[in-house]
Amino acid sequence: MLEALAQFPMLAIGLGLLLGLLVGSFLNVVILRFPARLEWAWRQEAREVLGLPEAYEPKPPGLVVRRSACPNCQHALSAWENIPLLSFVLLAGKCRSCKTAISWQYPAVELITGALFALCVWRFGISLQLAFALPFTAALVALSGIDLRTTLLPDQITLPLLWMGLLVSLITLYVDPVSAILGAALGYFSLWSVTAIFKLLTGKQGMGAGDFKLLAALGAWCGIKAILPIVLLSSLVGAIIGSIWLATAGKHRDTQIPFGQYLAIAGFIQFISGVDFLALYLAWATGNG
Repeated sequence: MLEALAQFPMLAIGLGLLLGLLVGSFLNVVILRFPARLEWAWRQEAREVLGLPEAYEPKPPGLVVRRSACPNCQHALSAWENIPLLSFVLLAGKCRSCKTAISWQYPAVELITGALFALCVWRFGISLQLAFALPFTAALVALSGIDLRTTLLPDQITLPLLWMGLLVSLITLYVDPVSAILGAALGYFSLWSVTAIFKLLTGKQGMGAGDFKLLAALGAWCGIKAILPIVLLSSLVGAIIGSIWLATAGKHRDTQIPFGQYLAIAGFIQFISGVDFLALYLAWATGNG
């Protein structure tokens, strides 16, 4: 089977797209339900630590067992209403029961994940690199969606991503162990130090610790040479998209904008391209490129 896919790359890319659509459908559930479960657990822990009396609060639905339902009328979705992209088209973007508009997040996440999975298959082929690239990509999509909706970058995703990157480096699948360890360390320390200085000068919190951990994870996967390009590219993407969003939404320029999705975009570009952007820049700056 794998040999056949290796001989027909377009078929493999198509299957990668289909797999990404299916995974994207699950990632929508993660993006919507996981933060609610985290916040519920935090409230329970806070009551215990503070010695507050117990208060009944239903536990939010899990990620797998409970079927998806319309958030407006709680209509449980049937199998054909859960087909990635196709169901959205067949339902004309509305709930079959109450006719409430379905959020564009659902098809967007499915399509983005499908496209990124297909890109991973094109880049790495049927290989061990692909086997690890797909969960890496899925984690970035989930983190981006959660950060965009809640400004959270859960440790339950960022830290396993970091450790997986370090472990994968032991077989030098993408970068060697030294580059991965130094990349993780520099990724965390660089944003932590900038944020600490910013807070010292302004008294304001510039970034959350989740951003530090995400950049550390990207450093583990992409190596130390990728940290500066990821930071610069994410800042550029963030400035462009953020400015457009502030202008169209009529928000004040001091409005806080989640930065995690921009780190994820830049990190994926660096990861999938494999280009040493820092070396290219130095060659251009010194006139050797």
